[in-house]
Amino acid sequence: MPDSPKLTARQQQILHLVQRAIARTGAPPTRAEIAAELGFKSANAAEEHLQALARKGVIELVSGTSRGIRLKGAARSALRGEGLSLTLPGMAQLALPLIGRVAAGSPILAQEHVDQTFHVEPTLFAQRPDYLLRVRGMSMRDAGIMDGDLLAVQSTREARNGQIVVARLGDDVTVKRFHRHKEQIELHAENPDYPTIVVQPGEPFEIEGLAVGLIRGNMLM
Repeated sequence: MPDSPKLTARQQQILHLVQRAIARTGAPPTRAEIAAELGFKSANAAEEHLQALARKGVIELVSGTSRGIRLKGAARSALRGEGLSLTLPGMAQLALPLIGRVAAGSPILAQEHVDQTFHVEPTLFAQRPDYLLRVRGMSMRDAGIMDGDLLAVQSTREARNGQIVVARLGDDVTVKRFHRHKEQIELHAENPDYPTIVVQPGEPFEIEGLAVGLIRGNMLM
């Protein structure tokens, strides 16, 4: 059995979901969870892809349990002790720094802000991210962004109305939905318990990046 079997894009995506779930929670996802995450109409579609992965020797399926998925060979060794690796050996990887607390006035990607590095497969994201930012609080709950999630961010100073941005407001960094009006900028929460932030002309404000993905256990948006 080759160390790096050729997988379809969908098979790679499902394998990454399984790897991520095991790395973050210690258990693989159920077929229903895979189907829900990838938009399949039923768990049977997820089962078909899992069977294909099993035939290629990447995973082993254990009957009699909803989470009966075991990684094999290269897929199992891809889960490393330091950081989180979500690729098979030989596949192109992105090394994304996880940004911790950001010091006031300093660049968000300053080395002292990096807590650890995550290694991920670039096809997990529609747009290439530059770093990961750990979400604090539940202000973006209704957009599916929860406290403790890792937000994949593409560095940019520009954004269109309606995009989710990482913004710097003076000494604080926040994740909100961006709206620019003629007189002011509004940063909208996705939770009615949190107020809209209004930035008036002349107030300290800067866009740090755009949200391009999300990591939560076995979930990726």
